[in-house]
Amino acid sequence: MGAVLYIPCDAAALAVGADRVECAFSEELARRNVEFEIIRNGSRGMHWLEPLVEVETERGRVAYGPVTPADVAGLLDGGLLDGADHPLCHGLTEDMAYLKKQTRLTFSRCGITDPLSLTHYKQHHGFLGLQRALKMTPAEIVQEVTDSGLRGRGGAGFPTGVKWNTVLKVQGEQKYIVCNADEGDSGTFSDRMIMEGDPFVLIEGMAIAGIAVGATKGYIYTRSEYPHAVAIMRDAIEIARKAGILGDTVMGSPYAFDMEVRMGAGAYVCGEETSLLNSLEGKRGIVRAKPPLPAIEGLFGLPTVVNNVMSLASVPIIMDRGAQFYRDYGVGRSHGTIPIQLTGNIKHGGLFETAFGLTLNELVYDIGGGTLSGRPVKAVQVGGPLGAYFPPALFDTIFDYEAFAARDGMIGHAGIVVFDDTVDMLKQARFAMEFCAIESCGKCTPCRIGSVRGVEVIDRIGRGDQPEEQVELLRDLCDTMKMGSLCALGGFAPYPVLSSLNHFPQDFHLKSLTEAAE
Repeated sequence: MGAVLYIPCDAAALAVGADRVECAFSEELARRNVEFEIIRNGSRGMHWLEPLVEVETERGRVAYGPVTPADVAGLLDGGLLDGADHPLCHGLTEDMAYLKKQTRLTFSRCGITDPLSLTHYKQHHGFLGLQRALKMTPAEIVQEVTDSGLRGRGGAGFPTGVKWNTVLKVQGEQKYIVCNADEGDSGTFSDRMIMEGDPFVLIEGMAIAGIAVGATKGYIYTRSEYPHAVAIMRDAIEIARKAGILGDTVMGSPYAFDMEVRMGAGAYVCGEETSLLNSLEGKRGIVRAKPPLPAIEGLFGLPTVVNNVMSLASVPIIMDRGAQFYRDYGVGRSHGTIPIQLTGNIKHGGLFETAFGLTLNELVYDIGGGTLSGRPVKAVQVGGPLGAYFPPALFDTIFDYEAFAARDGMIGHAGIVVFDDTVDMLKQARFAMEFCAIESCGKCTPCRIGSVRGVEVIDRIGRGDQPEEQVELLRDLCDTMKMGSLCALGGFAPYPVLSSLNHFPQDFHLKSLTEAAE
């Protein structure tokens, strides 16, 4: 048996030269007449080490990174194929501190297997959840997901089982499973990593959802900015279809389920479920008024489950290991694990899957290593471009839906963007309003007009034009947007604005507020 190397095909690794590294290894090993196999795996999520090259040894897989094409010859001369020590060597991959601290349930295969190998997937507990589901009634499947405590991993944390139960009970000539993979929040990439690194887990989760609620058709709605994810998902669906996992009969059962990938055109608002459904139908991506809920009148007016990638990708392990196994992780009403994405000005950026309950302080400093610039942390934004900014004084906040809500924040898609003390929070507040103005679908006045007025008001504050009066106007405007907007785009835009104003008044040149904060 020849040498076996793993080089990621994940977009984050490709962006820093993984393909060139793969070519360099192929050419150099061929020149040395070494038998070899290179497996293009997903990323382990340690982005500061990409491209991360792993080699199979008798002791296990040994990691080297970040590797450039210029490093290849020297690594081979230094004994990489035997897992020898080297300045780029990090020892056994599984023993690396960043990975050992994690609880990887949803991402248990990501970075370990060939994403398009059914054999690899099955060797690592793949399809065990689906096989168990096929032995249960739809109501039993829904109850299992409900008992697990799984909540939506993209917004307000709505219980997944409740949504499934509604679709199960409502009558419809056709039902649909729609996966919201329109991952548009700043600092988020977990959906992309799953689709590129472990696509079969999403296919399995969607098939289980279909069986549970009586849906026979599924759609993955994702971004045109994710070409690698789209290509891998489409290949994986075709492989699953040919293997009898999808189609007229799911693994030889009486159930039918098939699916396809659809791409959006870059509208942020299409991450909102009703805008997404309009886009899927070929209409303009604008928000629908609710009720009716998509669970009752969704895609093409028919009952539809709309879940995001992380919710659906968590279902297979729940069905495999049982509701109680999953529920035992986490704190309070936040059960299971969550893939936290550490980005921005941070030393160790990447994906960190853990049970709910870690504090922001642990995530930013103990896991992320503080700022890459070496300067003090001034703020972190959690939950995308419409998430609140938290100062270090609030870093004792634990990762829990209710804990964040109690401090006027939201977990959202669990992206953490770190800023050092050079950031101007007035500019960040302005960006939030400007972003909302650009991305608004235009259907409701508070979002469409309020965001434009918000930019104007913040500009007046920045110029020192009656700042105290303008702040009062800005707060009133934010209240109108929060209470009057049809969806979360306009409703959440005030979060970064108000948190910037409340926690960093000095950046707004407001003496009275600064003194009050002190």
